[in-house]
Amino acid sequence: MRVHAARSQSAMEYLMTYGWAVLIIGVVLAALVSLGAFNSALWGPRASAGSCKTFRSAVVTTLEGVCNNVIPRSVAQFSGTSSYVTTPPENTGASSFSVSFYFYATPVLAAGHYETVISNQYPDYNNNLPKWTVYLDARSYPTLGPLELRLNDGSQLNDITPESSVSCEPDLSTVNTWHFVAITVNSASKTYNFYADGNACGSGTYTFTGTFVSSNGVIISDASSPSFSGDLADVQIYNTSLDANQVQALYVEGIGGVPVNLQHIVGWWPLNGDFNDYSGGGNTGTPTNVVFTSSWTSGYTTP
Repeated sequence: MRVHAARSQSAMEYLMTYGWAVLIIGVVLAALVSLGAFNSALWGPRASAGSCKTFRSAVVTTLEGVCNNVIPRSVAQFSGTSSYVTTPPENTGASSFSVSFYFYATPVLAAGHYETVISNQYPDYNNNLPKWTVYLDARSYPTLGPLELRLNDGSQLNDITPESSVSCEPDLSTVNTWHFVAITVNSASKTYNFYADGNACGSGTYTFTGTFVSSNGVIISDASSPSFSGDLADVQIYNTSLDANQVQALYVEGIGGVPVNLQHIVGWWPLNGDFNDYSGGGNTGTPTNVVFTSSWTSGYTTP
């Protein structure tokens, strides 16, 4: 009886001693997972600024450098307070066009507003020019989203009453998670499509017969405050409407992806350590209150 009792006591002491250790290890592992420590995106080398770029000549357009879809060393971080990047006036997104980017939204500074993610309505918001804008709806924060594409024909000041708009549903604008977004606008068929994380999530038509601005530059985030709060990477703009297969190819490449249509790429800002345009167009961005962070992989999953 004494031997049995001693063994039982020894087992209980063992559980008391090592059970807490197992529990602590479990908590630590859960924390590491939440921080992305076991994310395969953390493994291997990372691309440095300008490691891949588009080379243009009178004969051919090619990629040069190390262009193997390696994840970036850093991404651009926007504070939410007049934090943005602008580009020179250009013919970006004037007629048929496509835009793609990766974004990581963090908690906003205040509810009750839209956050511009990217638009060609810069430099003058208060105009009656046609324009396109991708917003993140933060009016009901802490519920964040959805994303919204607005096409404005210029008949209304700003874009309060857009000519056409579409929301990306279901909502995948979750804070602290990376998402891939692409929009395509076809001026011939007057249709537009919205994609998120490789899936079609919205489409529509419009009747406007003109072009969506040919003289304004692009603004990434917003010059007003509060503006977009979070990280952005791999912004690409094409002067053609990409098809669903090309959008899927962009998504599969991941956050370190390269352009899928070199003939029509007109803006490519990886936002990896600099604000250069690597499309060959020379539309280098000018930052205001934007920094770079190398601690960005939490919340990112390779496609």
